Amino acid sequence: MTERIVGDRYQLATVLGQGGMGQVWTAYDQRLDRRVAVKLLRPDKVAGPGTVAEELRRRFVRECRVTAQVDHPGLVTVHDAGSDGDDLFLVMQYVEGADLADHLAEHDPYPWPWAVSVVAQLCSVLSAVHAVPIVHRDLKPRNVMVRPDGTVTVLDLGVASVMDTDTTRLTSTGSPIGSPAYMAPEQAMGGAVGPYTDLYALGVLLYELLSGNVPFAGSTALGVLHRHLYEPPLPVRQLRPEIPQKLEDLLLHLLAKDPQERPSSAQEVYEALVPLLPTAGSAVPAGPLDPTRPFLRPQAPWPDRATAAPAPGPAAPPVPARPDLAATVDQVKELLDQGRLTQAVDLLGGILPTAAAQHGERSPVVRSLRKQYAATLMDDGQYRRALPELRRLADEFPAGDPQALRFRYDAAMCLEQLGEPAAALAEYRSLLPLFENHYANPDPELPLQVRRRIAHLLLSLGDRPAAHDTLARLLFDAERLHGPAHPFPDEVRRTLHWLGQVRG
Repeated sequence: MTERIVGDRYQLATVLGQGGMGQVWTAYDQRLDRRVAVKLLRPDKVAGPGTVAEELRRRFVRECRVTAQVDHPGLVTVHDAGSDGDDLFLVMQYVEGADLADHLAEHDPYPWPWAVSVVAQLCSVLSAVHAVPIVHRDLKPRNVMVRPDGTVTVLDLGVASVMDTDTTRLTSTGSPIGSPAYMAPEQAMGGAVGPYTDLYALGVLLYELLSGNVPFAGSTALGVLHRHLYEPPLPVRQLRPEIPQKLEDLLLHLLAKDPQERPSSAQEVYEALVPLLPTAGSAVPAGPLDPTRPFLRPQAPWPDRATAAPAPGPAAPPVPARPDLAATVDQVKELLDQGRLTQAVDLLGGILPTAAAQHGERSPVVRSLRKQYAATLMDDGQYRRALPELRRLADEFPAGDPQALRFRYDAAMCLEQLGEPAAALAEYRSLLPLFENHYANPDPELPLQVRRRIAHLLLSLGDRPAAHDTLARLLFDAERLHGPAHPFPDEVRRTLHWLGQVRG
């Protein structure tokens, strides 16, 4: 975590990536307590001093406003933009998943149906973008994210278009802005760009997915650009004969040197891909990050959110090798006092592995940190991530220990919140006789709370007679403990009255 706050609101955490024009950070929106991505750009790294840099700032903010109006699920959401000191900043949605370059590296060779599915989704995004009209100008795998449900999200829309204006041709190097490996010939020559420029980059991206390499590589940027201008690409079916001929034909069409010889639009590319796309129900998705999944199971929930298995949380920020645990705990307390739960969760999640390595997994220090982590996850509504932490804590104590029972109780609450009433009911029922044992639980209120939860779960499962009987007995015991005017028996009484009306 850094001390820098951008725009009086976004606290920078860790660097996600960096290049010649700036850096991308994970950050925290202190006002809304959410994780975001912040891109910092340095005008002086792109444009010369004086009025050119100032013009770039104005163009940047104006262009970000335009791109923020493009509404498409395949585009990263833009939250904010502006300048902070010497930097321009762009605040975007934090996208969970893997960038397409890493996804490709993890799957070699990349299945050609996956490549078709990725490019078809990108065509949908480009159609929306080009209708504005906006040209992305820097489409490449690092600017594409594959989310856990297999959907594809395009990043950096608008940034490249600002950096590739007449203003930035006054750079100290005189070089065009973009990535040479994905740059269309007309863009390399500094000519006019348009939707056809993005379609060429789409062709390069598709070629890389199918072959594992870009069509034109070289030791220098000028050498790569020269090959884009003058050399034909090697047909991919020479490398992978199983690739359909129609797909190779489309690929070569996209990589035409003359923009007029490329497809007329992203829509045309999509229509050419339709016969090659998987059809709904024709196969079973391979799991998370399978880009065929949106076509095989349209609108289906994310794989890790459709089952009871705990969903992995976003990567926690790295922590020092030997962090000051006391200082970290103090920082967490400060964040919690400020209501910044998301940031506190990440800090605790990041410190736990290091603390366990230093003190031992079952040490009091780690147990204390894990308790705070689980409690903060629950406060932040992240019940699926809290559940395994609570179960691990419960397992560290004997079965009837009061602390183990409280962790199991919180785990049952997580199950209830996760929409698993049967599992929650079973856990509450197994806990009730233990809570009614005064030695294990000196709090007489807790068994009443468990019985109320059991009654509400019986209602959610449709067993109204059992719920009614549970509530009737609960009312008698609650009035005996608290008196008839106490809020607890009064709430039970109202539920019984409503249930009686429903039964009648």
